[in-house]
Amino acid sequence: MPPRRRDRRSHRDPSPSPSRPSGPRASPSSPRLRLAFIVPPLLLLVLTVLHFTGLLSRSPPYPQTPGKTPLSVYDRGLVKRQVSAGEILAEHARVSENRSRRHFPNPVLAYVTPWNSKGYDMAKLFSMKLTHVSPVWYDLKSDRNKLSLEGQHNYDAGWVSELQNSGSLVVPRVVLEAFPGVVLLKKKSRDKTIELIVSECRDKGYDGVVLESWSRWAAYGVLDDPELRQLALQFVKQLGEALHSISSKSSTRNHLELIYVIPAPRMEGPNNQDFGPEDLLQLADSVGGFSLMTYDFSGPQNPGPSAPLKWIQYSLTTLLPAKGSASQVHSHMIFLGINFYGNDFLLSKGGGGGSITGRDFIHLLEKYKPSLQWDDKSSEHFFIYSDKGVRHAVFYPTLLSLSVRLDEAQDWGAGLSIWEIGQEQVAF
Repeated sequence: MPPRRRDRRSHRDPSPSPSRPSGPRASPSSPRLRLAFIVPPLLLLVLTVLHFTGLLSRSPPYPQTPGKTPLSVYDRGLVKRQVSAGEILAEHARVSENRSRRHFPNPVLAYVTPWNSKGYDMAKLFSMKLTHVSPVWYDLKSDRNKLSLEGQHNYDAGWVSELQNSGSLVVPRVVLEAFPGVVLLKKKSRDKTIELIVSECRDKGYDGVVLESWSRWAAYGVLDDPELRQLALQFVKQLGEALHSISSKSSTRNHLELIYVIPAPRMEGPNNQDFGPEDLLQLADSVGGFSLMTYDFSGPQNPGPSAPLKWIQYSLTTLLPAKGSASQVHSHMIFLGINFYGNDFLLSKGGGGGSITGRDFIHLLEKYKPSLQWDDKSSEHFFIYSDKGVRHAVFYPTLLSLSVRLDEAQDWGAGLSIWEIGQEQVAF
């Protein structure tokens, strides 16, 4: 069965239910999906373009070793509109022999989650090709005025060291679950929050952190109040400056880094809960980058593509000046979100459905032998199938759809943020 739709934070999210979805809010009815790992063809393209190509260990029930080929997916003519289910089934387990070159020049951030442990192996195998790896380990919480950083038990010293020795920066994600009134309004608590994060980086030898707080502040109404919004931005700046004060041998910047998670702008027009260009400019000197969540555009009640290209372009245009302008200095700070998951939506009156993994996708191709269609408006592939009299629409990233998005990121000079590695069902 497809994994249930859920927030990205963790399996145990004790925070109050927000009044709005906590993920990217391009559509008011679009809740954040639990993001699942990529289907084989999609990862194959990532490994080809970024040259993350190689052989992964495999978990049961798929022990067989995949075939190798000296040819890339481009050489094999697989990056195209008219791709068939048969081609995907025949080619998805074949891997490129070449793992030594990387053609995508910009930074690449890959998230790894404890509930998909294969991601740890993926990160080690391709660490030389990933500039940043973010294990989803930490939640900073408050109990009245008491603050605590949870997740230290996830730390794996050997894994972190191996990644860093291979050239990757390890920047664990911290979700700021603490009540905003505690963190933002009380200087002592604000300083304590920052000290907890900085101390954990220093003690564990991290290269910085990825901070997620904007969606939480939106849920609490912080961003609707100009004074509180300014305090929130000042908190991020203060954390970034505190991290910058700590030296790092791994980072090319010689200090610990802060990457800040931001939602993609709404196409129906901005509101107070959006992260805008003014916010980016205010934080630019204090953070190392922004993990832009350009996925989850659609949901069960509004079935459709996960990340329409026009929405991605709108998001970049909203946050950054026009391509080629002299002031486009901050485009390199954007880690463009790439979803490694698909959706299987019900087209019945009540809607429904949810996210699917690579295994689900391959199973659907094997069972229904559908005809994949290319949607020019979104630049994504999809197919329709019927099960027990109910029609379904499946949207899943393909080689071509991903290639188009990688080109877009490169045109802007932006990097990539991949949610998440670790749910692959075959080796690559």
